[in-house]
Amino acid sequence: MGLYPGKALADARAMAPDIAVLRANEPADLKLLEHIADWCERYTPLVALDLPHGLFLDITGVSHLFGGEAEMLIDIRRAITAQGFSIRLALAGTPEAARALAHHAPGTIVTPGGEAEAVATLSTEALAADPQIIHALKRAGLKTIGQVAERTRHELAARFGKSFITTLDGMLGKVRAPLTPRTPVPDLMAERRFAEPIVSADVIEAALLSLGESLSQVLESRGQGARAVEASFFRADGQMRRIAVETGEPTRDPKRLLRLFREKLDTLADPLDPGFGFDLIRLSALYAQSLEAESIGFDTNAADRDIKYLVDNLSARFGPSRVMRFQAQDTHIPEAAAVAVPVQHADPDKVAWARLRLAEEAPRRPLRLFAKPEPIDVLAEVPDGPPLRFRWRRAQHSVAQAEGPERIAMEWWRQPGLTRDYYRVEDERGRRFWLYRDGLYAREQSASRWYVHGLFA
Repeated sequence: MGLYPGKALADARAMAPDIAVLRANEPADLKLLEHIADWCERYTPLVALDLPHGLFLDITGVSHLFGGEAEMLIDIRRAITAQGFSIRLALAGTPEAARALAHHAPGTIVTPGGEAEAVATLSTEALAADPQIIHALKRAGLKTIGQVAERTRHELAARFGKSFITTLDGMLGKVRAPLTPRTPVPDLMAERRFAEPIVSADVIEAALLSLGESLSQVLESRGQGARAVEASFFRADGQMRRIAVETGEPTRDPKRLLRLFREKLDTLADPLDPGFGFDLIRLSALYAQSLEAESIGFDTNAADRDIKYLVDNLSARFGPSRVMRFQAQDTHIPEAAAVAVPVQHADPDKVAWARLRLAEEAPRRPLRLFAKPEPIDVLAEVPDGPPLRFRWRRAQHSVAQAEGPERIAMEWWRQPGLTRDYYRVEDERGRRFWLYRDGLYAREQSASRWYVHGLFA
């Protein structure tokens, strides 16, 4: 009808008075395209977006699972058409050639190395180049891709630039640009297809356990364990749902993974809805690590293993970012000496001083520090004596005992600051405080201030 995207609405209505006009919703279109891309992962994990309305599927090495390339295209067309979408498909050795054939010769299946012959008769508009380049090619009498390919590369590069040459070589099958998948390719995966869609929770759990056992066998043969496992549920009506769990240490125990998935499924705000049933369930090991053989003896600490299991269960139920631990850092600055990280992602303490304190020794620092040190008014001996009396939050405290100073210099290579002198003090009522003087009296009299940084239990 002579209509195309970007045409003026008035011109379009003049050519087709009965045309229906709807306001475009590009975010909704993108979301829908991503849903279709998720569903297409049943064919291959290598799925990339070709905006605004296309998808690339790298089916290298998987077409035989669907009866060959022709049968695979028929299955894709049938399944997506059944969802109410119009679709144009083509298969080629490069993304550029596949895109051009899908738009201008849908249904084409190019034999390996036959891209140049397949696209030779296509119009230059199939190059998807800048409209000015297409216009210049037509003015030069080059109306098909084959005619453009006959010209020398030097001539085309001088006129249209190197990027046009790259596009043309990809169209002719001479250069194959790698696809960038939407989701990372898992290290390992196992899947199960069902002749009839399943809806029963017991059958779904049995399928997850069976897939976990299959995954465990492969992991065991490689001497690895999974740290992150994702279950993908493909519904018969085109919807797809991902559920992922993590562990604090590598594992290949299928029953443990099933327990984690149960915890995750029981706490989903949006429960897993089978709808008309799942016809494909896939279990993927997103991240695998080496798993060393562990000898079990009489001195094995079962409590540590139970704690790790508990952490994994709590993380699956509430989320990894809600089960935290303090991770020691290589710094002596009190407020930066430890950071809260998810327990499953925490590393063993890497600084020796974090474990130097003996069990019977009193803590040198409070277990909890104030988020921000609070200023106080102090009466102290000059130049660098301990505090004798201080006022904090409108209350007066007389110091009965004081220990210090513990001098800490700021890390000048990161954030220059004043030198701190820390004191552990106890008032007349037995309450213990952690105070510090910010700045040395002899050098920084004007900048010297006192703060309370924490309280001892």
